[in-house]
Amino acid sequence: MASPIKKITVVGGSGNMGKEAVRELLKAGFEVTAFAREGSKSEFPAGVAVKRVDYQSVESLTAALEGQDAVVSTIATVAVADQTRLIDAALAAKVKRFIPSEFGVNTRIVEGTNIGRLLQGKVKSVDYLIEKAKENPWFTWTGVSSGLFFDWGLRYGSVGFDKKTKTATIYDSGNEPFQASNLPFLGRAVAAILSQPDKTANMYISVASFNPTQNQILEVVEAKTGEKWTVEHATGAEHEKIGLEKLSKGDYGAFSHFLRSRIYADGARLSVEGQNSANGLLGLQEEDLAATLCEWLRE
Repeated sequence: MASPIKKITVVGGSGNMGKEAVRELLKAGFEVTAFAREGSKSEFPAGVAVKRVDYQSVESLTAALEGQDAVVSTIATVAVADQTRLIDAALAAKVKRFIPSEFGVNTRIVEGTNIGRLLQGKVKSVDYLIEKAKENPWFTWTGVSSGLFFDWGLRYGSVGFDKKTKTATIYDSGNEPFQASNLPFLGRAVAAILSQPDKTANMYISVASFNPTQNQILEVVEAKTGEKWTVEHATGAEHEKIGLEKLSKGDYGAFSHFLRSRIYADGARLSVEGQNSANGLLGLQEEDLAATLCEWLRE
């Protein structure tokens, strides 16, 4: 049995996902440290120790990780290449568990896809963790896919629903269930993983607050607002084409188009339910879609 994990460093703790990880880890009773760059003005909750580090230096990172039991990386996709140095530092500091910055698309199943071309940093990070865990039996990792950041996506438009104009963009038939998670739910997932390290060692798992269809979302928001919403239609194939055109010009805004095509297209089959879901393993309950949508409508 692995020794308990008590001291956790969160990297990217001031970001959207990082804030929730920090909040839920504190609630669960862990000792939390957050890394910040020199000169950063990021603020953290009371009870969080803050260490200033040079992300380009393995030595700086190693020194800051001395005595820590686990690292939770929530750095942005564009900075994921920095995870290799972070992993090397964790190994040098004898950190027992590493949770890489996955939290989104399941990167274990993107080989040969256009979106996979933009996720190679994440793919290589998990491959590297697998290799290092085999070389060092005391070192373990857990990867987490969450699907769409649902509550965040509602606020910033990536779900395709605009409450101001009461407009919904429906891709293909709108009947394809997709994996989606609220950020606080993901924070609880991180805390649950580290609360039961033996159950979650060297695993890539998928969780979800729920697996709605676009039409189910539309039905709820129309019922809650008491109005019919304007529906605009698009196709996954159209967005795949737009993504390729952007990528050919070096525009990484292509990602959002590839994402829409991947998760909403008819036949995607990327919902996470039953044996494919780690919710039960982690003791997490599926959340209420209508409650999440009502909260968003009230904001």
